[in-house]
Amino acid sequence: MTLETKLTEALDAFWNELIDPTDALRGDNGELWQPVGVWGPHSASALELGPGALETIRTECRALALTNEFAINGHENRISYIVGAGHRYHATLKRDASGSAELAQGVQRVIDDFRRLNQWQSRQQEIVRRLDRDGEVFLRLFADGAGDTRVRFIEPDQIAPPAGALGDAAHNQGIVTARHDVETVLGYYIDGELVDASQVQHRKANVDRNVKRGLPLFTSVRKNLRRAEKLLRNMSVVAEIQSAIALIRKHRSATRNGVEQFVATSSTGAALDSTGRTKRLTQYGPGTILDAPAGLEYDFPGAKIDAASYVAVLQAELRAIAARLVMPEFMFTSDASNANFASTMVAEGPAMRMFQRQQAAMIEDDLAVLWRAVDNAITVGRLSPVVRSAVEIQAVAPSLELRDRLSEAKADEIAYEHRILSPQSWSQRIGVDYDQEQQNWRLHKNAA
Repeated sequence: MTLETKLTEALDAFWNELIDPTDALRGDNGELWQPVGVWGPHSASALELGPGALETIRTECRALALTNEFAINGHENRISYIVGAGHRYHATLKRDASGSAELAQGVQRVIDDFRRLNQWQSRQQEIVRRLDRDGEVFLRLFADGAGDTRVRFIEPDQIAPPAGALGDAAHNQGIVTARHDVETVLGYYIDGELVDASQVQHRKANVDRNVKRGLPLFTSVRKNLRRAEKLLRNMSVVAEIQSAIALIRKHRSATRNGVEQFVATSSTGAALDSTGRTKRLTQYGPGTILDAPAGLEYDFPGAKIDAASYVAVLQAELRAIAARLVMPEFMFTSDASNANFASTMVAEGPAMRMFQRQQAAMIEDDLAVLWRAVDNAITVGRLSPVVRSAVEIQAVAPSLELRDRLSEAKADEIAYEHRILSPQSWSQRIGVDYDQEQQNWRLHKNAA
């Protein structure tokens, strides 16, 4: 072995001991980055977290959704804008269909029964909360002998592969897919039992289509939320301590005994504290003027509280979180002092575009559930199979834009007079049920 080789090996061993090779894998806070899946020809678009990492992130985000006031506000605002008072559904004949109106009315009855049985408006709110909090939501559909469909939630932890399928790519994450097509789902392992995909709807968020499990909404800003909460707590504690001390008397040249004697003679009363020690009390009336003898100074710590500097840091953290949500700061912090609601809720605003996109995605998923309920009614004979080709279900989400109701009504009236807008569509636009309103009119005329 040459001298150069020996020297090289010695230096390599020295540098390995001096430098931690894992430093390149650590974040700013010193924590190791989470391992990712094996890189392959398609791994860039199908990046998945390593075993246990998703559960850790989900647990952290669930804790934030339960205890962090800023995270709770973000969740509640998203529910309010995406779901609002609930989506409206109307069954109608397709444009090129030749069936009778009874077909659409039958489908509408199935939809109304489904919404009533499953308390769909409140369930929609929970769907958004779960999707944001857990990154995914699983709905299991149960059909009874009468053709009614009931929906129940499945916890993400219940979806897991059985022990014998841990190394099988088609069965990992508890979701069974086609061997060469991860988007074709065949079934789900629920508490170890394989359930057909037709009985389950899986909604996932913040990942690509070829990633089997979703990521929570606050995955990238978990630390920001914790820092904001701690900063607010520390600000409050410091301010509480400082404001609890009215003034500090500084005796520049007095001894301990002299200070104690001064306190005893100048106090107006005494009381026992929680430890049993005597506490001297001095009461100052409104407008009291203090005259300090030589060597005595008065200091008021409350006047030195600079809350503005801490608030600026807190606002910077909250802006970063609001940026992740694509929401204006006031929607996330409930502080409207620096924002204009009217300029935010316009069609071109980023928040408007984002909420409209979320509503459209939710409508698509909801219609898939409603059609499964219709299929179950067809199976037991409540509906004719013809409805599948003759009827369509229209869904309308709550309006997000600031509206001029009078101008809209005039525009709708013009469209109606020129036979561009039907009474049914007009009813949907203003948020009423056309069939129910016609029934109400008949009752009104009979009563008159």
